[in-house]
Amino acid sequence: MSIVNTLSLESNRQIKINFDGGDLSSDAGLLLIKEFVRKLGIDNLLGKVFKTNDSALFRYHTDQKNLLQMIYMIIAGYFEDDTSDELTNDPVFKSVLEKDTLASQPTLSRFFNRMDEDTLNQLLMIGRILRKRVYRIQMPQAVILDLDSTLLDAYGKQEGRAFHFHYQSNGYHPLVCYDGMTGDLVKIQLRD
Repeated sequence: MSIVNTLSLESNRQIKINFDGGDLSSDAGLLLIKEFVRKLGIDNLLGKVFKTNDSALFRYHTDQKNLLQMIYMIIAGYFEDDTSDELTNDPVFKSVLEKDTLASQPTLSRFFNRMDEDTLNQLLMIGRILRKRVYRIQMPQAVILDLDSTLLDAYGKQEGRAFHFHYQSNGYHPLVCYDGMTGDLVKIQLRD
């Protein structure tokens, strides 16, 4: 029988992974996700390509870190930005984001409010860049474009939301294009 030795993360040598039953955390899997993000260069890509329409000269919680925080939160199953208040001092999240404290719910809400059409186009460009990186490793034999629509629920009086009879709900009804083989999002477009 073989055992797993203590491993150090390449992204942060101070973090050790072992199976000796020491300090436990329910979100510790994010440390391995961080390693994957670092290997693909997603964190550097976001720092170079992603920027909201922010006029502030300095922010403690940068756009890149706010976006990464939301990505890690969603991966860990925290889908609402208000859960960030519960995670503000979570040791795994602080380690993954390399911060002393996480952005609070009001900070994330202001971050989302700074997003505009240009920001959404930047996110689509980031997706294209990442697909190209993956395709350099293995080019797909075929691409099947899966065009569909979906409902993005809205729980207030947001501009542009409408009642959709098919879904029996209020929200947005964007057109979505996926790679049918991989499930990768190719493009999403809101419509009037």
